[in-house]
Formats: sequence, C-alpha cells, structure tokens
Amino acid sequence: KLQIWDTAGQERFRAVTRSYYRGAAGALMVYDITRRSTYNHLSSWLTDTRNLTNPSTVIFLIGNKCDLEAQRDVTYEEAKQFAEENGLMFVEASAKTGEKVEEAFLETARKIYQSIQDGRLDLNAAESGVQHKPSQTGRTTLTNDQTNKDSCSC
Repeated sequence: KLQIWDTAGQERFRAVTRSYYRGAAGALMVYDITRRSTYNHLSSWLTDTRNLTNPSTVIFLIGNKCDLEAQRDVTYEEAKQFAEENGLMFVEASAKTGEKVEEAFLETARKIYQSIQDGRLDLNAAESGVQHKPSQTGRTTLTNDQTNKDSCSC
C-alpha cells in the first residue's frame, strides 16, 4: 500500500512541503516539459529531497505533458542527462493521456521494495518511510507483464 502526497511544487507552500519529505521512502519529482521554469527549479527541489529524506529514498524524475511535443521547452536529452548525473530514474509521461504514469508509480514501488529486500531500507526504522502492517487484502505480486507496458490508461 502506498501513501501518496501531491505537494504541487509551489514555492509558497515550500515550508509545509518540507514536512512531507520526512519519512518518505520514495519521491516523484514532476516538471512540465512545456515550461522551462519548472525544470529550472529541479535542482532546488532535489536538494530539499536529499537533505530531508533517508539516503536510500527512491527518486523518480518525470517530465509531464509528453503529449504536447510541439510545445516542448525542455528536451528529453537534457532531462535524461540531469537524471543520470543525479542518480535518478527518469521517464516522460502524460497525465492527460495516462502514458507512462502507471509505469512511474509501479517502478518507484518496485525500487522501494527492492531497497527493503536489500536491507537499505529498514522496516523497523521510523525514518525509512516504510511501515510493516499485515495485509488485509492479501499479497500483491508485480509481474513482468504489468511492468513492461508502454502506456496505460489510468
């Protein structure tokens, strides 16, 4: 079970937003590929994320609005390079069409689970952002069929 907080990345809420980072096992940083200003703020948001979370926190960079290619203001290549230089996972997605949205959430959850299995995230440490609770609905297993979708209709 994932608990997801949408902080909207607005500067005026930054002080409040910082409190959401504490105890986060994963973070999805989203920028708008049609608005360079949102991309230009990524370094600052990444610094906050890294300073306020566990060193093993999974961070996924998402370029939103890939359906608006003609209005693109941030190239795929420069965002991919930023992600690689900072050790982030990266994908371009579209909240409007659903393309790659589910993939980003599933891959983040998968990486968090892998960090638990590898011992990088401790289920007994409050700061890990992970809580172990007995499942009420049964165990869910992610299969390769679910992970290899090129798009989804969320």
